[in-house]
Amino acid sequence: MKPCLIIKCGDKIPSLATTPGDYEQWIATGMGLAPSETLVVAPQRGAALPEVCDISGIVITGSGSMVTDGEPWLEQSAAWLREAVAHKVPLLGICFGHQLLAHALGGTVDYNPAGVEVGSITITLQPAARHDPLLGALPARFTAQLSHRQSVRHLPEGARLLASSAMDPHQAFGYGESAWGLQFHPEFDPDIIAHFIDFYREQLRQEGQDAARLQAARAPSPQSHALLARFATLIRSQTPR
Repeated sequence: MKPCLIIKCGDKIPSLATTPGDYEQWIATGMGLAPSETLVVAPQRGAALPEVCDISGIVITGSGSMVTDGEPWLEQSAAWLREAVAHKVPLLGICFGHQLLAHALGGTVDYNPAGVEVGSITITLQPAARHDPLLGALPARFTAQLSHRQSVRHLPEGARLLASSAMDPHQAFGYGESAWGLQFHPEFDPDIIAHFIDFYREQLRQEGQDAARLQAARAPSPQSHALLARFATLIRSQTPR
């Protein structure tokens, strides 16, 4: 099988320095992929993305960057993503990757007016998710790990709204036959999200949110995590043998 491309758009926060791995390793592990089955490319460091025909699937990681920054690598990556979607390569955008995918397809991204959304959060599926190939097996409500300031404010035309939360109506969307965006992090666990709650502690205080309550409410998110393995299965089902 051709490798699965992981587009590395950023690095883990400094307080996670002693925690093994980074976005790309956590994602590959969740998908059940060996290092030889993945290709990691970091376009924000100037690396060129491969030819679409040379990969079996795509995952776009989270990032400390903001889509609204409009940096050249963001727009170049967005153009490449449009080509990948046109070629129906299975594609999964996570957090920043979800936002970048929406931007590439004509949606709008900006700061979430509800403020920082971080912690173990309840996600609610929308009717369009019932028969979705990726999210359809999930329960109507499930827990996921979240950490973001920006959100997809308007979905691309033709996108299917698949999931929402109390602070963000656009937690997941599908586009075409094989592209999905997830605002939440299926690769995170409660230990990782604890660092992000601390990272945002001062901003949370300014917004009237209680970091201690968010820490106490941390919980496992097995249904969210299972989406990575499910996405790997979808890649294999669409790959000619």
